[in-house]
Amino acid sequence: MMPRLQALLWDVDGTLADTEQQGHRPAFNAAFAAAGLPWHWDTSTYQRLLHTSGGRERILAWMAEVAQRDEGLAAELHRSKQQHYSELLRRGSVPLRPGVLALACEAAAAGLQQWIVTTSGRAAVAALLHNTPELEACFGGWICGDDVQRKKPDPEAYTLALEHLKLPACEVLAIEDSPQGLAAAKGAGLEVVITTDNWSGGATALAEAALVVEHLSQGPVTLKQLSALLP
Repeated sequence: MMPRLQALLWDVDGTLADTEQQGHRPAFNAAFAAAGLPWHWDTSTYQRLLHTSGGRERILAWMAEVAQRDEGLAAELHRSKQQHYSELLRRGSVPLRPGVLALACEAAAAGLQQWIVTTSGRAAVAALLHNTPELEACFGGWICGDDVQRKKPDPEAYTLALEHLKLPACEVLAIEDSPQGLAAAKGAGLEVVITTDNWSGGATALAEAALVVEHLSQGPVTLKQLSALLP
């Protein structure tokens, strides 16, 4: 018998919303300015730093390039950045990506389980979803960076999500936007849909995805289409 789609696992940053360009990067820069640091991450710098998963880890990677690593300062800057990020979300500066709400609501109405699987901290996820209650209601749980020892591209977060779902990987799809997320989901045995953005990388980096679209309104992407992607 062919497997039936039972659940969707959603990445957050760049997948649910363009949080990287419109949220996280300006929030990092605001935190640096508030601390009196002469640091500014332009688009190309931030795109390079995205190869490091996790906000605090990203700051530490930057420190290794321009200054001495300071765990305490990195943690302080990350807390400040989260406050600036939450304020951007509160002001509505980071809208959902096209098609996200429609697909999540369609999946919820069809009885599919849906979970968040992200390397972002729980506070950042809460800040985004609490400002979009209709979307928040679609999710049964979250696996965040706080919940794992190894962040994407390691598959730990996706493996943990599958344990919570009590489903085999062949009945679940992941929705991602980056090579790191793709590698993590594939490492857990999942088929993956990629919604591209400015940070996604080239076609070669995304070659293992079952489907690559610019956004979920392209088509639009439906549950019937996603079900056909299962092995």
